[in-house]
Amino acid sequence: MERKKASDYPQELLDLFDRYVHGEIGRRVFLDGAQRFAVGGVTAMALWESLRPNYAFAQQVPVDDKRLKTERVTVQSPNGNGTINGYYVRPAKITGKIPAVLVIHENRGLNPYIEDVARRLGTAGYLAFAPDGLTSLGGYPGDEEKAAAMFPKVDGAKMFEDFVASIAWLKARPECSGKYGAVGFCFGGTSVNKLAVRLPDLTAAVAYYGGQPSADDTVKIKAPLLLHYAGLDTRVTGGFPAWEEALKANHITYTAYIYDGANHGFHNDTTPRYDEAAAKLSWQRTLDFFNKYLKS
Repeated sequence: MERKKASDYPQELLDLFDRYVHGEIGRRVFLDGAQRFAVGGVTAMALWESLRPNYAFAQQVPVDDKRLKTERVTVQSPNGNGTINGYYVRPAKITGKIPAVLVIHENRGLNPYIEDVARRLGTAGYLAFAPDGLTSLGGYPGDEEKAAAMFPKVDGAKMFEDFVASIAWLKARPECSGKYGAVGFCFGGTSVNKLAVRLPDLTAAVAYYGGQPSADDTVKIKAPLLLHYAGLDTRVTGGFPAWEEALKANHITYTAYIYDGANHGFHNDTTPRYDEAAAKLSWQRTLDFFNKYLKS
């Protein structure tokens, strides 16, 4: 199947799909709005299908890559939903202790794209744990529509406590050096920013197009931040200038990049919103950032 690019679609249609993905509108409203872009024998339903994730595109690191050890684990989370399941990745050969990174998914749960991101970190020499925020409802269902419907049904405060428990579990691994970071995308980016507020010993935090904490919460941040935003993502990027004032006022160490011409979700290589140039550049910056703060 040919991979389509964002430039193959009108921006107005991509913006409409962004609203659908984030639960502002339902599929019926999206299809009604997409109808006027359905030309040349292409139906609104076909447009919807073409914009949805194709996980065949996601695999940059094979599931059975010999450089890695992977396993499904269950972490105790007494302050959250009781337990949370996740995907634990580590290099097959570890010398001494190495740093760890928590990987937090978008508002769909632990799908194959996020599992692949965890494997990418494993091949870069990190312990990586990707928890599934949908654990309390049976876990990521293997279907994006079902996952989207499930996500709002999970208690958000408890899910966040599940992530706090996940990072505590990861940090306590005998193979962990004690230095640990977090990276998240969309909902996960927002969650990483919240973890930076919550955890004074977080060593490094990377948020992709994540929502911003309040000025009052920003005061509590100790971890250096790397913030990736999409130029066309007015919904999230629009909140950055005000937050940047708070970051500067509180002398928080941060680096922020806004990728011109990129859409929200540009790192997710399973959808047409994927922007190869922005994704590769931002990921290299992410690895450089983690290498600086976690491996030094």
